Order: sequence, then C-alpha cells, then structure tokens
Amino acid sequence: MIRLLIADDQAVVRAGLSVILGAEPDIEVVGEAIDGADAVRLAKELRPDLICMDIRMPGTDGIAATRTITADPELDADVLILTTFDVDADVFAALEAGAAGFLLKGADEATLLAAIRSVAAGEGTLDQRLTRRILREFSERRREAPVATAPAESPLTDREFEVLDLLAQGLSNAEIADRLFVEPTTVKYHLAGLLQKTGARDRLQAVLWGIRAGLVDPR
Repeated sequence: MIRLLIADDQAVVRAGLSVILGAEPDIEVVGEAIDGADAVRLAKELRPDLICMDIRMPGTDGIAATRTITADPELDADVLILTTFDVDADVFAALEAGAAGFLLKGADEATLLAAIRSVAAGEGTLDQRLTRRILREFSERRREAPVATAPAESPLTDREFEVLDLLAQGLSNAEIADRLFVEPTTVKYHLAGLLQKTGARDRLQAVLWGIRAGLVDPR
C-alpha cells in the first residue's frame, strides 16, 4: 500500500486527486497539505511513502518543501512534483532539491498512476515530454559549471556503470536486461549496488549523480 500525501494550494485540485488516487486499491491518501510548510508538517506527522507536490504555492513553495523533506534523515518520503508549468528552471530546481519525479498536470490518469507507482518503487520518473531535453540540458549545465566535489574516479563496477549509462538513456529494467543479455533480477541486483554506492534514493537521482560526476552523458 502506497501512503500518499497531496500538497497543492488549490482545494479543487487536492479534492480531485484524492478521489482519483484514493480509488486505487494500492494507494491510500493519508492527508492533504495546502502549501509547502503544511506539507513538511504533515510529512513528519503522517509519515507518507510519497508526496505529490505542487511547485507554485504561497509562502513555502514546493521546491523549498521538497528540499526540507528529502534532507531530513528521519523522513523516508519520496516527492513527485506535479505542476502546470513546463519551465526548465522549475524542473532543475526540483531535481536539485531531491525530487524523485516530475510530471505535468496535463498528464492523463493512467500516466499519473504509473508515475506514482514508479516513484514508490524507487524508479523515479520524468514526464516523457521533458526527459531527454531536461537531462541533456542538465548535463550541459554541469559541464559549464562542474561540481568541485565530484568523485575523481567512479566507485562503480564496470557492470554498475553500464547500468547507469543505460538508465541515463531512459531504458527500463527489462530493456537494460535485453541490452546486457542478463536476467531482470540481475539488473535489479546491480541497480541496488548502484544506489547504495551513489547514495541516491532512486534511479533518477542516480542518473543525476552520474551527470554531476561527469560519468554519463544523456543522448
């Protein structure tokens, strides 16, 4: 069961999402937050598995709230950003804040549910209309302003690096297994090692780690 918190300043959006998502057998809507500060408070109180977070809210916005939540070692909630605006700066800021996914509110119900389940499973997600463009531009920005703390060499095994490179290309576990001629369970094993070594919460954050470290180049 996925324990879900919805954070949006518009009551009609919160109500609509609660009805749609709460009707799913594997999702329980445990609360609704009216802004970022409320989302942080309820995250600590309700301990959800996942938070659907709007960005543009009065007071504490969704990005600031995401940063606070993902930085708290006592919280284990992933954040899926849901926003109306296709603005690169918002996407970059959300990913830097630790969001596990980013989806435009115009997505249909099936896409929304798939994104929630993907993030809850530790796979992360980016709206398909944004993925390649955002990862490529994120990589370009990193080349222009490299992070000083990036590792001098990769702590990954050759196979973990191959998995990371294929993740950066947007491949699923099954597609990676086909590409490497291994079983999907083997991919999951290497992915687990990859997440542990990078300190990433999910696949998306692992890819961003690889970009920051200069180890992968989305294409």
